Amino acid sequence: MTDPIIHARGLTRRYRVPRKKLIEPARFTTALDDADLDIEAGSSWGIIGESGSGKSTLVRLLLGLDVPTAGTVTVDGRPVDARAGARSLHWLRRETGIVFQDPYASLDPRMSVGRSIAEPLWALGIEGDRRARVAEVLTDVGLEPEMAQRFPHEFSGGQRQRIALARAIVHRPRILVGDEPLSALDVTVRAQILELLRELRERDGLTLVMVSHDIGVVANLSDHVAVMKDGRVVESGETDAVLRRPTEEYTKRLLASVPVIGDGG
Repeated sequence: MTDPIIHARGLTRRYRVPRKKLIEPARFTTALDDADLDIEAGSSWGIIGESGSGKSTLVRLLLGLDVPTAGTVTVDGRPVDARAGARSLHWLRRETGIVFQDPYASLDPRMSVGRSIAEPLWALGIEGDRRARVAEVLTDVGLEPEMAQRFPHEFSGGQRQRIALARAIVHRPRILVGDEPLSALDVTVRAQILELLRELRERDGLTLVMVSHDIGVVANLSDHVAVMKDGRVVESGETDAVLRRPTEEYTKRLLASVPVIGDGG
């Protein structure tokens, strides 16, 4: 068995709660509590749970976008230390790409699409023909290279998410993370983006980590799943085993809440 590309142990994140009284003791809320996760290179993981379960907090810690209260993360054997500053994590930014829920919010409306997509190449100091790379990656996500001259407001929601995906993979990361990247899309576009992610993973050997409240998305895209509740990973394993034969009561309730077409006769 090879070492995991992402290795997390005891990840905990607590946030201070504002005092209601001046002399009141400091209070904290726990967003993530003692989470462990091992993700193999080339695998596809879905992280599911209800709103507030800690999914996004876990991803932020894995990517070095936040500092854990306790616990450790390593990526490809290297420790992730968000306290050390942005420059010290250039290696991690080179290894990872992320797609957020709202593609419009993640793209600068004042920048052309081509400039937005190329920004990681400049920021990470990646040499080469950047214009050609932008054209290549636009083609990869099913858009025309000529669209690089246009601006985000000129595109539909589905097209903007393709642009956000192009930006996330332009620097050829090994790990692609999606934080609810499909929830704002209609059913048809969602299916298209799912297929695109599947193709990119198979072609480039990407490791995928997909946060979603949509169990159907996870079932279609992920070969492993982690179920979260109240900041804890309550169950994890191969997707088929967890979704078909869950061992935790919370997972069973979560699956039972998924609507099924034809129910109610």
